[in-house]
Amino acid sequence: MISNYKLEIITVLAILGFIAIFVSVSSGGDHEFSGSDDVGSEKISELTGQSVESFKPLIPQYEPPSGEIEATLFALQCAFGALILGIIFGYWLGQRKKSPLN
Repeated sequence: MISNYKLEIITVLAILGFIAIFVSVSSGGDHEFSGSDDVGSEKISELTGQSVESFKPLIPQYEPPSGEIEATLFALQCAFGALILGIIFGYWLGQRKKSPLN
């Protein structure tokens, strides 16, 4: 019975290991959280001598009018991703139950 769920057990252990590593690394010390965009922008400014703020993209990025709308859009994006993952895992589970090998 356990051999049937070998991949699921490995996946859960990998997720728990990732969470443990993340918590142990982020729990101590002073951390400056900045993304690769900030580091890249600083490097470009350093190399070219121009500020990145002077750059205007051809297609401007959408900026929501408030933080609540931004949070709502992010939550919708998360819900859509969860829906897609649920459909995929549900399909796999259905295929496993339908398989004559089980």
